[in-house]
Amino acid sequence: MHNFSYQNGELYAEDVPLATIAQQVGTPSYVYSQATLERHFKVFDQAFEDLDHLVCFAVKANSSQAVIATLAHLGAGADIVSGGELVRGMAAGVPADRIVYSGVGKSEAEMQAALEAGILMFNLESAQELVALNEVAGRMGLKAPVSLRVNPDVDAQTHPKITTGLSKNKFGLDVDLAFKQYQEAANLPNLQLKGVSCHIGSQLTKVDPFADALERLGVLIGRLRGAGIELELLDLGGGLGITYDQEEPPSPAQYAQALKEQAARLGLKLVLEPGRVIVGNAGILLCRVLFTKDTPTKHFVIVDAGMNDLVRPAMYDSYQAIWPVKQDGGGSKVISDVVGPICETGDFLARDRELPDLVRGELIAVMSAGAYGFSMASTYNSRPRVAEVMVSGGRWSVVRRRETVEELMRGERLPEWME
Repeated sequence: MHNFSYQNGELYAEDVPLATIAQQVGTPSYVYSQATLERHFKVFDQAFEDLDHLVCFAVKANSSQAVIATLAHLGAGADIVSGGELVRGMAAGVPADRIVYSGVGKSEAEMQAALEAGILMFNLESAQELVALNEVAGRMGLKAPVSLRVNPDVDAQTHPKITTGLSKNKFGLDVDLAFKQYQEAANLPNLQLKGVSCHIGSQLTKVDPFADALERLGVLIGRLRGAGIELELLDLGGGLGITYDQEEPPSPAQYAQALKEQAARLGLKLVLEPGRVIVGNAGILLCRVLFTKDTPTKHFVIVDAGMNDLVRPAMYDSYQAIWPVKQDGGGSKVISDVVGPICETGDFLARDRELPDLVRGELIAVMSAGAYGFSMASTYNSRPRVAEVMVSGGRWSVVRRRETVEELMRGERLPEWME
């Protein structure tokens, strides 16, 4: 569900015409619906209301402070994977004790910053990381709250580039090694064993992989208790998918139902890290047709947004629905490739898609672009990053202004022998 709909033949974000935003802010621009964000978070959070739990929004999905602040106001924590996301999360109002720090490559400076902030927990992913964090915490005279991320070797049945729970993936520790590392970590003086965690992938459309991973974590927790290691938190990660095309992912209620009974038996507080399921369908990429072009084999619609603005189609061959801002009223359809201005053959937003016969100057909305859209954007081809807009009812605000070329070059200089 989302709050983008046609009213009298024109596409709106809540009660604001997208054409108004395009006219005043320009294109390309990301547009987010605050009502959609709030509803998605509440539905997810309420699905687990009968269990002690904390929902930590996965900041990597969308790092806009306006998005994070919207969710923090509803009680969300943050799942972060960098020092930058730590700063963003706290600046947006997430209390440090609701922040979980994941990721395989934390620097010592990032560890120190998170310890100074007083975060809830580090999810650690290697033996060397345990030793490094113990040393950093020792120098600071602190105990670092830690969980080990377990790689349960579960097939998430998703795109190979976004599966994270197989033994061949870079994430986490296999179950047997994790058991040994917990025992070693218990003897490190500057660590506090807080929990156990896993995350098996992104855009999952079935609950079975989640249930399989939880079952394997349950066995490990039993072994740890037998060894005298008691934990407080069970971090099940995120990964619940959304509908981009024909997918039929489970609802948050179905997802919760598949996990709650087993999770309750383990007696630990749940930590959940949804990202895409909260923000994916709460955002669109608004862009304008620059030109159309016909070749002997293709009809191209060339728009002003490219793979630097939205990389998912190029990177994952992913489907993003394309909606015209003005409804065509049943006009002719054309099989089209929607492509951007980037000098790469892989620069496309849609391929072989049946679309209205779009014309130069027309506006289109790339749907389901709220997750891994702006947060993965680049400045390739020296293209400034686009504006972000938040809509709430009939109000809207630019929550990130469009970058300038001068800002792209800030910090650059010629070597002294060329000046």
